[in-house]
Amino acid sequence: MDNFSLYPREEPFDPFSVMLFKGLQVLAFLFFIALLAINPDAKAGKIDTKAEFIISMNWPDNHPDDLDLYVEDPAGNIVWFHQREAGFMVLERDDRGGTNDFVMVNNKKIVMPLREETVSIRGILPGEYTINVNHYMATTGKPVPVSVKVEKINPVLEVVYYDTINMEKTGQEKTIVRFTVGQDGSVTDVAHREKSLIQLTRSVRRNESK
Repeated sequence: MDNFSLYPREEPFDPFSVMLFKGLQVLAFLFFIALLAINPDAKAGKIDTKAEFIISMNWPDNHPDDLDLYVEDPAGNIVWFHQREAGFMVLERDDRGGTNDFVMVNNKKIVMPLREETVSIRGILPGEYTINVNHYMATTGKPVPVSVKVEKINPVLEVVYYDTINMEKTGQEKTIVRFTVGQDGSVTDVAHREKSLIQLTRSVRRNESK
């Protein structure tokens, strides 16, 4: 049939070469799609998480003292070691100092030096939040430096508050910060007015026992 062509070919038709070329085109297209999937349009400070706020409390590594984080939301819900989920808030871990400073791996104790408690807030509830620290058990007789950080996660990472305070004795409670969240998640009115959350939890438990 080639002898009757109006446009004679300079080279014979090679179906293998055509298939190879088409295959390379498909591979190039799939590679481009993969790049889009693993490298989205990133913005500075962008974090993909379901939490709206992260509240973290840290004290020195390997310290034997037990400190507790209390957080109250605008609806009066309080998370602490006895109530680890309330409203949109979750206490991720109750760190008891030297008491639970290990994990079991293959029937062996692995010591965890980190001292940290973290509360995540997974939704926007407008109003005032209160963050307290309680020195549940003091064992060294010396002040313990405790750092508390509040981070707003979405749409970009923003440190709302950070400070380090000293906790000095068993039973001591301090209001670290109180802040107001708007309907749009914005933070205003950062203050330090004292408010006992321990007393509130005791009142709730007394009413529940009646």
